[in-house]
Amino acid sequence: MRFIIVGAGIGGLATALALRQQNHDVQVVEAASELREIGAGVVLGANAMQALDRLGVHDAVQAAGFPITCVSLLDRRGRVLNDIDTTPFTRRIGYDNLAIHRADLQRILLANLPPGVVHLSKTLERFEEEDNWVTAYFTDGSQVEGQALLGADGIRSRVRRQLLPASQPRYAGYTCWRGVIEAQALNLPPGRSTETWGGTGRFGVVPLGNGQVYWFACINSPEAQNPRYRAFRLADLQRHFADYHSPIPELLALTTDEQAIWGDIIDLKPLRRFNFGRVLLLGDAAHATTPNMGQGAGQAVEDAAVLASCLAQAASIESAFQAFDQQRRPRTTRIVRQSWQLGKVAQMERPWLVGLRDAVMRRVPASVNNRQMEFLYETDI
Repeated sequence: MRFIIVGAGIGGLATALALRQQNHDVQVVEAASELREIGAGVVLGANAMQALDRLGVHDAVQAAGFPITCVSLLDRRGRVLNDIDTTPFTRRIGYDNLAIHRADLQRILLANLPPGVVHLSKTLERFEEEDNWVTAYFTDGSQVEGQALLGADGIRSRVRRQLLPASQPRYAGYTCWRGVIEAQALNLPPGRSTETWGGTGRFGVVPLGNGQVYWFACINSPEAQNPRYRAFRLADLQRHFADYHSPIPELLALTTDEQAIWGDIIDLKPLRRFNFGRVLLLGDAAHATTPNMGQGAGQAVEDAAVLASCLAQAASIESAFQAFDQQRRPRTTRIVRQSWQLGKVAQMERPWLVGLRDAVMRRVPASVNNRQMEFLYETDI
């Protein structure tokens, strides 16, 4: 069968790989004139690594990334609120939690697709479904036909806009800076990811290996695209987080203005359906989530593996898409909602609420952490 995939991000490329494995004809169309992912790191949970194994790229991704073996939640003074050693869990299921530069992940996925599959500078104008075909029309006047169309074009999906015009990204109430820097001089412990919850913002540190560190900083903002924060520079971030524990000030001191990427945190309110006849939404176009659970990229690659499984078992494209919806929507909806609520808790500012939150987090039993890991990482793909 011939599939049109709109969007060449992580979800689109992973899905192209999955469908190519089944000998389908796949055409990926991307609005950008070049594929580039700069500046940001990404965490792939054990569930995502399992999905990448199904796609045949696990070993290449593993070689380019660095296992995360400990996840620590800290207060602004650096005291531990919650500490999770993930090693026993990941060892049992056979897959690591992995930190990797997003550009490296995209490069590996792209390298495993043959030339001629990905077409750049193709901005979708609209699509039409008729009988057993879907035709995609582009702003350059060209068109592509296929037996199905997959919308993997991100949180501001043009495919979703045509299907569900009322579905728009929602602002989470906080804004974020990210950077990947060389920080070998700080000698940070390998494999330990930390997130610091203060009363004036949140700061995450993820070691990528070879001395590189991915960091992110979140600050509440009453409005999206706040001009005040748009004008922020590294010196402003340094002042804002000056009284946070080491190595946060040191990491910011090693970062240049050019290395920091700023953007508001947004997600997508859970949809009631992903499948529309011979058109299917997946990845961020279907279930964009805030990054608080580290599952954005992971859920996109899960989509790819599950879709391939559904197509292999179903009698028709429509029934495969319906099976995909039934399997994926409950899980992604739960992740989107939990991540949204976790972000609200992490971004608390009132001192009495911060004190109460920290006290509660210190007392979270190991059984709760284990149940959450089971939900996130033990998947039947």
